[in-house]
Amino acid sequence: MEKREFKYFINTCSIKTLQVFAVLLLLRSLCSAEIKLPALIADGMVLQQKTNVTLWGWAKAGEKIDINGNWAKTTYHALADAKGEWKVSIPTPAASTTAYSIFFNGDGSYIQIKNVVFGEVWLCSGQSNMEFTMAKGRAWMTGVNDYETEVAKVNNPLIRHFTVNEVASGTPKTDTKGDWQEANPTNVRTFSAIAYYYAREIFAKTGFPIGLINATWGGTPAEAWTKKEVMQADPDLKVIVDNYEKRVAGNLQVQQDYNDALTKWKADTAAAKQQQLTPPKAPVKPAAIGGNSAPAYLYNGMIAPILNYTIKGVIWYQGESNATKAWQYRKLFPAMIKGWRDDYHNPDMPFYFIQLSPHYTENGVIREAQLYTYQTVPHTGMVVTTDNGDSALIHPRNKEIVGKRLALWPLSHDYGFKDIAYSGPIYRSMKAEGKQIRLNFDEVGEGLMAKDGDLTEFTVAGADHVFHAAQAKIDGNTVVVSSQLVDKPVAVRFAYRAVPLPNFYNKAGLPATPFRTDNWPVITQGVN
Repeated sequence: MEKREFKYFINTCSIKTLQVFAVLLLLRSLCSAEIKLPALIADGMVLQQKTNVTLWGWAKAGEKIDINGNWAKTTYHALADAKGEWKVSIPTPAASTTAYSIFFNGDGSYIQIKNVVFGEVWLCSGQSNMEFTMAKGRAWMTGVNDYETEVAKVNNPLIRHFTVNEVASGTPKTDTKGDWQEANPTNVRTFSAIAYYYAREIFAKTGFPIGLINATWGGTPAEAWTKKEVMQADPDLKVIVDNYEKRVAGNLQVQQDYNDALTKWKADTAAAKQQQLTPPKAPVKPAAIGGNSAPAYLYNGMIAPILNYTIKGVIWYQGESNATKAWQYRKLFPAMIKGWRDDYHNPDMPFYFIQLSPHYTENGVIREAQLYTYQTVPHTGMVVTTDNGDSALIHPRNKEIVGKRLALWPLSHDYGFKDIAYSGPIYRSMKAEGKQIRLNFDEVGEGLMAKDGDLTEFTVAGADHVFHAAQAKIDGNTVVVSSQLVDKPVAVRFAYRAVPLPNFYNKAGLPATPFRTDNWPVITQGVN
């Protein structure tokens, strides 16, 4: 209806007719609920190449949604269920720098998603060292080395970053908040630094657009990122949930006591004012239960909402908040990985992580738990960072070296660059030879080497379990260890402490992981 015709229609209608017309318009709007898309499906997104990706959203129950991508002629259809939820799987082409659009058409709404590229999508998760931004931010986010120069030279619209909103929840969420941002001097300031350097290295080798989904929260333990049912299914991990639920039950009584005390305080304060007396002190409010350390709360709030989005794999930097329960981490971390893979319906999904850097709050056991995970969980990879730490600084600023080393894993394992070395030496076996022990290693590459002098951080012990500083020498692809204080050595440890200063590498320049040859009791065993 033309504007002039509509005006004439209004002027000539009776009040009753207008009321009926208004009701009809209202009914039409109610019956034509708009299509809603999750935050991840938005302008600028990167979709995983050469696979079937999931697109999903919400609409009126029973509504049919047509989905078209302008890279193909096929129209795909989805039907909203009784809850108004819909989902569709569509094939994607090979990686391309061309930007495309996707069109969503419903009964009464239409959405166009623009600037869509196909490439490699990586979920970047963990605690503060993965959250750590390129530029200076909050107090502990001091930025990477020379960050102003670093961010100024960034200009790659094919590296894109999505930050998942920080949400802790007792039940699984269905959506998050955030938007896709291209890597430029303005946006990259708030990118995860490790994730950016990781993407930069992969892009340089492959030319593939890279999508980074950043789901991180500083100071959080692995149990917060693990599905509740995963922990409940394992007796050794169920204790995590049980202990938390006991605290919740105890807190309910504490909260009730506080509410009673608060009611009494309000009455006593009012009486004191009437009598012009000094009012009593207010009761102390108890600490809240829940939050970003509660079991499964970050899984529910930050992982569950993005599980439909198809990804290549995961990069992970976390463990600092589990160091006091490092032995438990040997079970928890692998269980978390399996849980995520199950939820992504991809048992072989690559999962690459960073072993903790030296810091006074860490210990050898937590790094051993990470090494154990790498050695026992298929399709994982571990980056050693014993040469990138500070005894007092838990957030090393050199994130570039970490991102570069992390990228070696997918380049070698997923992108066909078989000539790339991806790991430093990893202990394999030992053999006692009189007063010395000979150590054998995997991942020696073109040979072993010590940087800046003799090998350091090797210790040796006899049957008394007392470790002494040892002399260590490279002999071919082995290391021979001995000490004048140990006549019959039976065990060796390397860099097995909170702040080691090792100099043991292979000739590719990749550091050896800390290790021990014994299975004697260590700290945190039995701590739940």
